Amino acid sequence: MAIALRKPQEIEKLRAANKIVGGALELLRANTKVGASLKELDTMAEDYIRSHGAKPSFKGLYGFPNAVCTSLNQVIIHGIPTDYRLQSGDVIGFDIGTELDGWFGDAAISVGVGEITQLDEALIACAKDTLLNSIAEIKEGMRFKELSKILEDNILSAGFVPLKNFCGHGIGKKPHEEPEIPNYLNGANAKSGPKIKNGMVFCLEPMVCQKDSTPIILENKWDVVSADGLRGSHYEHTVAVINGKAEILSLA
Repeated sequence: MAIALRKPQEIEKLRAANKIVGGALELLRANTKVGASLKELDTMAEDYIRSHGAKPSFKGLYGFPNAVCTSLNQVIIHGIPTDYRLQSGDVIGFDIGTELDGWFGDAAISVGVGEITQLDEALIACAKDTLLNSIAEIKEGMRFKELSKILEDNILSAGFVPLKNFCGHGIGKKPHEEPEIPNYLNGANAKSGPKIKNGMVFCLEPMVCQKDSTPIILENKWDVVSADGLRGSHYEHTVAVINGKAEILSLA
């Protein structure tokens, strides 16, 4: 496994691509209101990305048709935007990628619409808190498997389970690079596998299910739901390891 080590000037190019992602997500958060359609929000984000000189990197990636993954209610990741108009009580996940001067950005948020249930609030908080808590734990020299265990422990401690078979990933000159970073420990030994080093840039993205971590892909070949049929949540940041700890690149 060859995990790239980025030079400071390369990390700054990744930061620039990711800052646009962060800005687009904050724009969507501000416009997540009752009556907004998923396609309208998708177009809004694409216009924002292009107005900042970047491309929406998800559009056409592996055949995905839009700029934004809009994952509604039971859809945990990879939702395709439709004409559906948001209603109070919905939960919507937005996942956005950009390409700027050959470098990629990627991040995601989950947002409640109007009044949502305490359970949905807890689901969203689990994904967000797991992400931020895990980023804070990253240190040069720890193993990626240790990081996966931290992600898993955070999700389980909130009373939920991590979605299986999907993971965080490296990012750089391609949208998905080595390593794969599951939100759960694969195998019994967290002290095995590659170590985290200064200059590595990767995406962490806790994907949270309520009871069953088994993924099911719906007929459109994109929307991923849990086998329990219940709502989930998703949060993501791109981070760079600088001076021994992780720094978030995907902030507006």
